[in-house]
Amino acid sequence: MSFELGVYTFGNTPRTAQGDSGGYGPTAQAIREALEAVHLAEEVGLDFFGFGEHHTASMPLSSPTSMVVAAAASTQRIKLGTTVTVLSTDDPVRVFQQLATASALAPGRVEAVAGRGSSSITFPLFDYDEGDYDLLYASKFEMLLALNANERLTWDGPHRKRPLTDALIVPRPEQPLRIWLGTGGSPSSVGRAVELGVPMFLGILGGTPQHWAQYGHAYRNAWAEIGHPTQDAGIAVAVHGFVGTDNAAAKATYLDHELKMFATGAAEVGRPGMAPSGREAAMEPGGMVFAGSPDEVTDRILHLHQLLGHDRQILQMDVGGMPHADYLKSIELLGTEVLPQVRKELGQ
Repeated sequence: MSFELGVYTFGNTPRTAQGDSGGYGPTAQAIREALEAVHLAEEVGLDFFGFGEHHTASMPLSSPTSMVVAAAASTQRIKLGTTVTVLSTDDPVRVFQQLATASALAPGRVEAVAGRGSSSITFPLFDYDEGDYDLLYASKFEMLLALNANERLTWDGPHRKRPLTDALIVPRPEQPLRIWLGTGGSPSSVGRAVELGVPMFLGILGGTPQHWAQYGHAYRNAWAEIGHPTQDAGIAVAVHGFVGTDNAAAKATYLDHELKMFATGAAEVGRPGMAPSGREAAMEPGGMVFAGSPDEVTDRILHLHQLLGHDRQILQMDVGGMPHADYLKSIELLGTEVLPQVRKELGQ
C-alpha cells in the first residue's frame, strides 16, 4: 500500500463579526465549509478526507456518516471515511447502512474508523450509561465487523436487548468496507486491533515520534505472531497540523487557534479550559504537531514514517474558529507542495 496523505475535520464554526471575543456564527455554515474543503482536497490531489464526530457549537460535525454520503455524491476520486464514528453511543446497523449507501455512490472509496470517543458528552445525549463504556464499544465494534461480512446476520451481543435473527442488512457495498479501530494509543486497543484482525488508527495529540513508533512495532509484531495476512495490517495516524508559506508564521497561526480550540472545547463539555502543556515544543521537530512551511512539514512526515512505517497520515487544520480561507490555503499547500515531495522521497 502506498503512503497516503489527507485531512480530517470536526467542523469549524466561524466566529462572528465581533472577532474572537464574540460568539460563533451558524453551525450550518461549518457543515457547508467542510464539504467545500473536501472538494478542494480532491482537486489538489490529496488521498483521503475524514469526518470526525463532535457535538459542540465550535465543532458541530455530529453526523460523520451523513458527511461521508454527501462527499461521496459530490467527488470522484478521493477516499472518504469517518474519523472517528463514536461507536459506543451509535447504532452499528445504522452506521454500516449509511456507509454502505455512501459506498454505492463512491465504490471502493468509503471507509470507517470506529472509536470509543474522547469525551462523555454523547452518553447522556443518546441515553447510554457511561459505566458501560467498554462493553458498548467492544460489542458494537464486533457487530460492525459482522455486518460488514454478512448480508444476513444473527447476533446476540451484550449491547442489545433483543437478538437479531437472520436479519437482512442492505444495501451492501460492492466490496467490504475497510474498517479501522480508532484508538488514542492504549495498549489494550492495540491488542484488540490485532485480535480482531483490523487496521489501527491512532489519534494523536502529543508525545514524540519515537513514542508512537513503539505502538506500531507492537502492533506489527503481534500481528505477525498471530499469523494474520501481512497485507491486511495497516496503521494510520491523525494529528494536528497546518501548512503555511512562512514557517514561523504558520506555527504561530496554528498555535493561536489551537489554544482557542482547547479552551473553548473544554468549556463546552464542562472541563477546565487548559491546553496540553508544551504545545510550542510540539510544533518543532521531535513533536507531534505538524505545523510549518511545506518543507518542514514534509521532513516531519518523512521522519515519522521512517520510525513508524505508517500507511496514512491525516491532519486536522481547521481549529479554534480559524478563518476558512486560511484553512483552504493550507489544504492547497498540503496537496500541491507537501504531497509531491513526500511521494518523491518514498519513491511513489
